[in-house]
Amino acid sequence: MPDQGSRGHGESHFVVLPDHEAALAVARRIGAPETLTHPSGRPWLVGRWRDDEITVVAAGDVRLAVIGWCPADVAKAELGRAASALRDLAHLDDLARRLPGSFHLVASLGGRCRVQGTASGLRLVFHRRIDGVVVAADRADVLGEARIDEQSLAVRLLFPTPHPLLERTMWRDVECVPPGSALLMDGARARLTRWWQNPEPVRGLAESVPLVRDALVTAVDVRTSRGGTVACDLSGGLDSTSITFLAARSDARIVASTWPSLDPLDEDVAWARRAAAHLPQADHVVWPAERIPLVYENLLGIDDPMDEPTIGVMDRQRLLEDLKGLADKGCRVRLTGIGGDHVAWCSEAHYHSLLRRRPLFAIRQLRAFRALFHWPLGPMIRTLADSRSYGAWLADQADDLRAGRAPAVTAMLGWGTSPRLFDWVTPEAHALAREALLAANPEPLGRTRGEHGDLEPILSCARIIRQWEQMSTRAGLPIQSPFLDDRVIEACLSVRPEERVTPWRYKPVLTEAMRGIVPDECLERTTKAQASLEASAGLRRHRGDLVELWESSKLADLGLVDRRRLTELALRPDTPQLRSAILYSTIGCEVWLRGLDTIQGANHAAAR
Repeated sequence: MPDQGSRGHGESHFVVLPDHEAALAVARRIGAPETLTHPSGRPWLVGRWRDDEITVVAAGDVRLAVIGWCPADVAKAELGRAASALRDLAHLDDLARRLPGSFHLVASLGGRCRVQGTASGLRLVFHRRIDGVVVAADRADVLGEARIDEQSLAVRLLFPTPHPLLERTMWRDVECVPPGSALLMDGARARLTRWWQNPEPVRGLAESVPLVRDALVTAVDVRTSRGGTVACDLSGGLDSTSITFLAARSDARIVASTWPSLDPLDEDVAWARRAAAHLPQADHVVWPAERIPLVYENLLGIDDPMDEPTIGVMDRQRLLEDLKGLADKGCRVRLTGIGGDHVAWCSEAHYHSLLRRRPLFAIRQLRAFRALFHWPLGPMIRTLADSRSYGAWLADQADDLRAGRAPAVTAMLGWGTSPRLFDWVTPEAHALAREALLAANPEPLGRTRGEHGDLEPILSCARIIRQWEQMSTRAGLPIQSPFLDDRVIEACLSVRPEERVTPWRYKPVLTEAMRGIVPDECLERTTKAQASLEASAGLRRHRGDLVELWESSKLADLGLVDRRRLTELALRPDTPQLRSAILYSTIGCEVWLRGLDTIQGANHAAAR
């Protein structure tokens, strides 16, 4: 295990140790600045954290901690009640489902430990056996050895990486706890227990609106209740506009931040100005168009320590570009509308089940969806008739990884977007990815194709935002995305799908939940910016960086990609196939490998 005293970064992280005689030696190897102990005096929590992001309660042989974003007064009261009555770690399920915010929950009872993250996957838990004792952490790289798992890298070259392969870590000896599960640790033994189930979608719209509104109000209040100055990304879209107006209800001073677009037809700024006109107390900043960060910008300069590859590196510069300006205005946290697309809408694949339960209604809706999205009739009918299980579908994809892109309707009404490998991925990497797919033997994330289609995008989005949260915190201004709080997800997913996803209305659940909070004229927008010009312009402007990236490619050194083919593509940025995001997963893996080398080099230099 790497020496944490010379990790090369000072981000918050923690390691959980059971009350075991071997744990003391492990804690010494970690060398972290903070330590909390079991009643025995042995180390329980070690790591690095700020005082304002952890709440700890002790009662007899019980220790409970909440680490992350949860109001301290609420956490203290709830933890106190739970600690005084705790006789079994399984009894913490109710507490985990009750607390608001985004956090890890860690417990010690008689030396046995429980640790869990969020159902969304925004906060994860990893574990490994070290010196005979099971140890857990919130970052995989805290536990991982230097040697990475090349098959996991090959899996991440898939675009997209399907469930459950995102749960593979990049180290052979480190395992990930599935989101919604908790890890129970007792010395050398460990097991998983499920504490979260996706809610049944049985509530009508009228019944659900106040629940969704209350969940969003609480989620935003978690971040604004301390007052001060809060930044809100105000794109002009429904999601970010909702978060901004919810934040403006607090005592915090609001700075609303808007990026213009290179696309002259983009309406973001106009809609953002319309919203800001109703918030005279807010400071609305529209950044200069000449400062617009492009996709692919500064890929060679990324030095963030990441415990897994992410396509989020593509937009890292946009994430951080306005940081200084917001920091100069005194902002302490930045709220985004990310996740709204994933929870306020839902998967059209619900109509696969509705067609069998309510055929006349489903056919009417599907005809309207076909007109709205221009679905071709043949693939639409074939997808609706397909009755394969998720496991069978995924196994079939393993033999079709080089195929062209399927029509969008296949992904929207089916099990999801088919994973693909592109022509620069070597046969060796192809074989590794195919083997992993065939060995996955997965269960779907929900009871139906639609429920699976609701949850998988949330989990995939959360993996990106998890890295963005770490990047932004390291840069000095943490981002938070209230739509991805578990309580918000639960409230939205409990709405009947036919009332949540409809061709006749745009995000009806969110629109009605925000009525009376967001002005009606700001709830009328039904379009969304795509930022495609920023991507194509970025390819042209930064092709030199891409050439350098591939000429010194770590993936190529491992035999996973074809250096020559990638370099050729970089020199021809107007190649039609590059108009989609096919390079993103490969770039994410390459940047991660380069960053790993940078951190290890810094650690070796520090050791000398």
